[in-house]
Amino acid sequence: MQQVNLGMIGGGTVGSGVYHAWAQNGDLMAARLGVELAFRKIAVKAFDEPRPYPIPQSLMTTDWQEVVNDPQIQVVIELVGGTGIAKTMILAALAQRKTVVTANKALLSAHGPELFAEAAKSGANLYYEASVCGGIPIIKSLREGFVANQFPAIYGIVNGTCNYILTRMKHEGADFADVLADAQKQGYAETPPDLDIDGKDAQHKIGILASLAHGFWVDHHAIHTEGIRDVSKLDMQFAGQLGYTIKLLGIAKQAASKSAIGNRKSAIQVSVYPTLIPNAHVLASVNGVFNACFVRGDVVGDTLFYGRGAGKDATASAVLSDVVDAALDLKLGGKVRVPPFVAHAKNGRVLPMDEIVSRYYVRLSVVDKPGVLAKISAIFAAAKIGISSVIQPEGHEGESVPLIMMLHDAPNAAMRKALAKISKLPFVKGKPVMFRVESFE
Repeated sequence: MQQVNLGMIGGGTVGSGVYHAWAQNGDLMAARLGVELAFRKIAVKAFDEPRPYPIPQSLMTTDWQEVVNDPQIQVVIELVGGTGIAKTMILAALAQRKTVVTANKALLSAHGPELFAEAAKSGANLYYEASVCGGIPIIKSLREGFVANQFPAIYGIVNGTCNYILTRMKHEGADFADVLADAQKQGYAETPPDLDIDGKDAQHKIGILASLAHGFWVDHHAIHTEGIRDVSKLDMQFAGQLGYTIKLLGIAKQAASKSAIGNRKSAIQVSVYPTLIPNAHVLASVNGVFNACFVRGDVVGDTLFYGRGAGKDATASAVLSDVVDAALDLKLGGKVRVPPFVAHAKNGRVLPMDEIVSRYYVRLSVVDKPGVLAKISAIFAAAKIGISSVIQPEGHEGESVPLIMMLHDAPNAAMRKALAKISKLPFVKGKPVMFRVESFE
């Protein structure tokens, strides 16, 4: 049986998970592939660093160059993370025409074009299934399974930490800060948690999906990104009364915008923000640390991918899936089967957020007195923004009470300017809270 030799850089939580899964099911993979996968070297920070699964010391080295420069290693797995030394490692491996498998979404988001260009130059493959949604095979599905489709819309719950926090806030009626602190104690949230709760992790992932789906590289700086810090238990409560659930969504879709008319296929919205989702929609029931991607293809229709988006075992499954593809390429002498970016899409662009049209949920804190609603409504009317419903809990005149409004479709620019005017009214207390509403139509 033909043998493909593997080298891995990174032997911590995920790396040891990959080795463990290979040790557990390597014979099964070999039987399915007709190719034996064999680890030759694994570069680690330290031989005695804590890891959930053991790695034989005979395989370990603390010098990553021993992995990249070993002439017998054909596939290099990069699990270091970050955008610094990991980039150097991957470029070094690609320069030697070694296939690279990575789970590094931050690096792909920041330096994707350079990495893919080097892969194309060297004739090597760069695989990255584990970079988005852990064990969910969303990358391969977009690249190969749905190759006959264009993608009008992709919606992703792609950050387990945020989904865990929002799920508990909804089910327990708890405050954001309390749930975050508990999530950190339980290891579901990092310390500091900024990368997750400010939406940056989701930004990396939806940018990769958008790039793959639409055939041109989406610069992460062009992705409008909001986190979940402003979601309160009041918003969860009122959203529930209105028939909605709040989730942090990564969105990549062909956008409705005045400037996009006539060039709709090349203009897309790519965004991350807390979104009101109808309770009847399948994404509203994705809870806890689970991830889900809702993909709409113009041929296949609506599909859903659901599973664990992180963790040593889910990520290991995705990494080894890429390793298997790489091994088959080597066995059959194949090159890149479906290129990630194609010539016809090079003129694609990401629309500025101000051009995006959405529906909106707005929560204001206002002094309860006659004429307040009329003055706020007049500002929205002047901006040509329609009001579909209003909730104002009963209070005592002269006291501050919440005012909740659901608004019809409007461009983000019009909404932003209207809220700026409303926030300056003397009877409006505090900063207005605004979330977008997605109907999935």
